[in-house]
Amino acid sequence: MPNDPGAPLLGKLGGSGNEHDRPHSQRSETSNVSHKSKRSGKSLANSEESTPLLSREDNGQNYGNAPRQDTARSTAASSLRSLQGGGSKEGKGSRRWPTIIALTILTITLLAILGLGFAAPAVAERYAKEAMVFEPTDLSIESFTSSGVRARIQGDFRMDASRVDRKAIRDLGRAGTRIARAVESKSTEVDVFLPEYGDILLGSALVPPIVVNIRNGHTTHVDFITDLAAGDIGGIRRVANDWLDGRLDQIRVLGNADVSIKSGIFSLGTQTLSESIVFRASQIPTMPEYKIGHLGFSDAERDGEKGMVANVSLGLTNDYPVHFDMPRFHFDILVPGCSASKDFLVLGEAMTAEADVQPKTDVNVAVSGFVRKLPEALITACPETQTSPIDRLLGSYIEGRETLVYVRGSRNPSDDTPTWITDFMRDVVVPVPFPGHEFKDLIRNFTLADVHFGLPNPFASSDSPESKPRLSAVVKALIGLPEEIKFPIDVAQVRADSDVYYEKKKLGQLDLGKWQHANSTRTIIPHEQEEGLLVQSIVKDAPLDIMDDDVFADVIQALVFGSNPVILGVQAKVDVETETVLGKFIVRGIPAQGKVYVKPISGGNTTFSPEVGALEILETSKTGLTIQAKVNVTNPTEYSATVPFIDINISVNDTVLGHATVRDVSVVPGPNHDLAVIAVWDPSRTSGKKGAHIGSELLSQYISGYNTSLTLRTHAASIPSQPNLGTALSIFNITIPTPKLTPPTNPNRPVQPDPPTEPGSSAPHFIDDAVFHLITSTAILTLLSPLPHTSLWITSVSATASYNDTIVGAIEYDVPFKVPPGASDTPRLPVDWRLGSIGYDAVKKALGGTLKVEAEATVGVKIGKWKDKVWFKGNGIGARVTL
Repeated sequence: MPNDPGAPLLGKLGGSGNEHDRPHSQRSETSNVSHKSKRSGKSLANSEESTPLLSREDNGQNYGNAPRQDTARSTAASSLRSLQGGGSKEGKGSRRWPTIIALTILTITLLAILGLGFAAPAVAERYAKEAMVFEPTDLSIESFTSSGVRARIQGDFRMDASRVDRKAIRDLGRAGTRIARAVESKSTEVDVFLPEYGDILLGSALVPPIVVNIRNGHTTHVDFITDLAAGDIGGIRRVANDWLDGRLDQIRVLGNADVSIKSGIFSLGTQTLSESIVFRASQIPTMPEYKIGHLGFSDAERDGEKGMVANVSLGLTNDYPVHFDMPRFHFDILVPGCSASKDFLVLGEAMTAEADVQPKTDVNVAVSGFVRKLPEALITACPETQTSPIDRLLGSYIEGRETLVYVRGSRNPSDDTPTWITDFMRDVVVPVPFPGHEFKDLIRNFTLADVHFGLPNPFASSDSPESKPRLSAVVKALIGLPEEIKFPIDVAQVRADSDVYYEKKKLGQLDLGKWQHANSTRTIIPHEQEEGLLVQSIVKDAPLDIMDDDVFADVIQALVFGSNPVILGVQAKVDVETETVLGKFIVRGIPAQGKVYVKPISGGNTTFSPEVGALEILETSKTGLTIQAKVNVTNPTEYSATVPFIDINISVNDTVLGHATVRDVSVVPGPNHDLAVIAVWDPSRTSGKKGAHIGSELLSQYISGYNTSLTLRTHAASIPSQPNLGTALSIFNITIPTPKLTPPTNPNRPVQPDPPTEPGSSAPHFIDDAVFHLITSTAILTLLSPLPHTSLWITSVSATASYNDTIVGAIEYDVPFKVPPGASDTPRLPVDWRLGSIGYDAVKKALGGTLKVEAEATVGVKIGKWKDKVWFKGNGIGARVTL
């Protein structure tokens, strides 16, 4: 067979569709072959065809007075012109393979009819090639046969002498065809080959007898049915794979036929003819466009095996004037495996329903897919990666990106599918772009309950999770299920990396990278009447990596001082381990966003009063005390917290007097008892002389019953592993009333006195009782020490007692005495009475009774190495008067 080295088969896609650039058809070099020669394409030499065989728009004028039939062309004829090799620039259509074969058959047959009808074969052949016009009007597939298809071809044939360039050939042709008038071919078999693919047989066709009028300007309507048989299926499959891979730049089709013709009663013998046509990439058929009109998933059972059914409605674009009844086809659905080569894994199977294809009309095809349990290779992570083939597939889909799946002819076709079709499709893998579905607002509601906050471990390395604040909570997410999902689905585990925002500024990242157990329940989404999935998961100690300390400080300030809920935005990529009829598999990277409403502490009311007791002096210095205390406090929020370590400065009027440290404390909602706190009281060391003075004043006011307060504020060393966090939080402070110390009861007093009601009577009442002895001019005071384990010393007393603003007497005493824990009496303190004063007269009148007096004193106090002087003012102190 002829071979055209100048027309390479494989190359870059493209090629001009202009008719002047169309590759010339190949034909036999001469027409004077024997009437009885056998069919042979290999003995024919190459020759170029200067004029296309099939019709195209022509601006040439009619030759002479020869009639030219310019009848109105039908819509089908106009459409089918896109199937021809020539045509206008608007007619650069693509071909289907049956169309290519059919047109090749017609070209060879009609050429033979004309070429053998004249005495001068070479002249007749050229005239026939240039003057012949064939306009297809309809091409349909009557049925699919066991070896191919039965096609019906209809069209209009005419000779147009004005298309012939050389006048001599034009005149001879007109004269010859006027004499012959009409010719008829006998039943002819046409074989079509692909020379660049080793002369593989593309197909064969049996063309019935055809009669045409060959006079110039006369039109013959051709209508015949031919059986097209598929040729070398393996070779055709190779061509198809090259086409699918985009490597088919052009293709040359060679047709061979032995044609027997006659004109009237005269037999013109048998002629072996060969015709070659080159089709560029732009003329080769393309994949039809399609749209997915409906997609739905549901569970089902087939052949006793449970699985998932996918029902798809496809709208296919049919740009061709062909019509046929499409049979059912069975396909395997494939997805890429781990390797870069074509390592495909079978995802499931699909079957198309029968469809009626009409010319130039879009067709709707129903496709039903069935997926059984997913194979292990599909859900196993690929080497050196964290993702599996199903991860990549689902990831592209849920992100809204186009996803490529592949289809291949099923290994188990239906009985009504012809064998040649199944043999062809069995190893042809066709990529099918599958549009993604961007799941926006998939998570409709996102809340946290039973929230537990944990402060960083101060001794952890700065890059470890323990060095960051931690959060534990019950996470509840209401997920809106896409309407396509109609099968049971359960969520077994979840994990996510979440970005947390406050007022559109990024606060940090909540690390939920560890798998968290989850459970799910189908429910109806409120106010939407849509089905949803309520997923609950218990998160324990998830690190919160603070990215912006200033934003975090704003959040804490809003929680502590605000009265409205604090709204935190969450954006996350969520991995979900699902359980379906397909088995367990992970869906990765589901976009999620939501809002977390955090209630403020006490609705903005920060005036909570801790109760301090069980004081114990752990260490003393010349200027300070290290005190351990048990604190009772009520947590007004619904959140709990774990505090492994935190150190907070204690100040008054912006002067730091000491600091308090808390270690390994858990705070729960409501009352919390016996929380251990260690405080260091050292005003001189922290703030110098000013601090020492303010510290003494605070102690004096406190024991005198004045309303005092302390300010708590963090500092850079509050959380050693997070110095920036401590500094950021120091911009705001919490001021609380000075905790009340509850003195012990006096076991020697059977009846406790009524609490005083005079101003200043809110003092802790460290002086429980006083006894004035008139004869000895002494006084004994009963003191109540708040220190249950440590004795303190009174180093000096300078005091006065008054009654109705009149001094009763004065005490000056500088001999140190010990005050042990609990209730104790002082030594007899000398009293200098103001004899003759109104106050002294009141004391004498109260002899044997009780007199309430006011007292002012300056007292030297010593605990271990620490010493200080404080003043005291008290009202309504009950003093018994005896001789």
